[in-house]
Amino acid sequence: MEQRVAPGRDDRDAETTNPATRPAARPPENPGPPAQDARRRIPRTDALLRDPRLAAAAGRLGERVVKAAIRQAQDRARSGGIPPERVPDTAVALLPATPGGLRPVINATGVLLHTNLGRAPLSEAARQAVAAAAGPTDVELDLASGVRARRGRSALAALADRVPAAGGVHVVNNGAAALILAATALAAGKEIVISRGEMVEIGDGFRLPDLLVSTGARLREVGTTNRTSAADYAAAIGPDTGFVLKVHPSNFRVTGFTRAAGTGELAALGVPVVVDIGSGLLAPHPGLPEEPDADTALRAGAALVTASGDKLLGGPQCGLLLGREDLVRELARHPLARALRVDKLTLAALEATLTGPPAPTATALTADPAALRHRADRLATALSGDGIDARAVESAATVGGGGAPGVTLDSAAVSLPEPYAAALRTGPVPVVGRLEAGRCLLDLRAVPPEDDTWLADAVRAARPAAGR
Repeated sequence: MEQRVAPGRDDRDAETTNPATRPAARPPENPGPPAQDARRRIPRTDALLRDPRLAAAAGRLGERVVKAAIRQAQDRARSGGIPPERVPDTAVALLPATPGGLRPVINATGVLLHTNLGRAPLSEAARQAVAAAAGPTDVELDLASGVRARRGRSALAALADRVPAAGGVHVVNNGAAALILAATALAAGKEIVISRGEMVEIGDGFRLPDLLVSTGARLREVGTTNRTSAADYAAAIGPDTGFVLKVHPSNFRVTGFTRAAGTGELAALGVPVVVDIGSGLLAPHPGLPEEPDADTALRAGAALVTASGDKLLGGPQCGLLLGREDLVRELARHPLARALRVDKLTLAALEATLTGPPAPTATALTADPAALRHRADRLATALSGDGIDARAVESAATVGGGGAPGVTLDSAAVSLPEPYAAALRTGPVPVVGRLEAGRCLLDLRAVPPEDDTWLADAVRAARPAAGR
């Protein structure tokens, strides 16, 4: 008789270990990273915000900026780029110096007024004035009487004091705006007589003729590209003439068979003469004998002079209008003047530039070439001692910013291997040099002596990146 035996433990084990009979395994519902996954050790955002360094930065830069740095550090840890323990230090290292996106750089290009770097650096006096004016100020208030006062009156008084030949002065937000205001107020619906050789392009694709025509004025071109006489202007002047415009071709030179009418010749023609000197030189400069200046143009008979404030003057971006009191008053009361007016920070920086110690641009213009060579030798020697291929070399700097075309300034530079150029631009303290003959030159003309230590440290920090 057949006996049936109930399955025992061994039989059940056999059933479950047989692939043919074993039921399919269920995956865990929420697997997550294994316990040993380093990502579990990445600090949480709220914990990082309690780090004293990041908490202090949140008060200085704002919590949004600090959180962005924290997220970047956490992402690096998640991707395996850094260990979780390095997240706090990495977040601190990623914090920007300021809440804004603009980064301070060291200008070692040898171009004193580099447009891409913001042209003229402000003096320490101007920076302090900007900080003082950042809160409520008496920009349009007479504190003694408690009534409204002329906007920026102390800055305008300082400008008038620097240009005695000007009967009136006014300030707008840049040099092009100064010329636009003059054209709109004095020549809308009329003609502006201008030499063909002065129909210039002022940068970034903007052309002077297009700007002037946009005001509603018509251009009456006279002369040729290389020769224009006072007689050419005289033949074009008529009842529809708003003014004669003389423009300094500040970013190029025409040489050879040339002729240009002087301001005095044009002033004798009986119509207002507007002179755009461009670079903002208020008085003659011994190192720039061919650069036009406001005082000389006004004394020669110009009715109005327009210029930029952030070029050779060494101040903030603004446009200067100097000339006959009646014309300046007319321009200042024109409706367009309201749209072009400058803010209190610009007025503060301009006044401090005009009344304070020499601005960095003025100091760089008069720098002693022998002192520059001594600085380059000292820097190159120190860097060479650290194993860096650094050499002191002679260099030629330029004014830039549409000023003194063709003028070169004797200078000195530290020469480094070419890869340093990119490494320095992207370093913690960006340094912008120039490439020449396969080397990266750090020209010292526009670098204040007190920045030499920063410059050397930046080169040392760039060495690993430059070697890749």
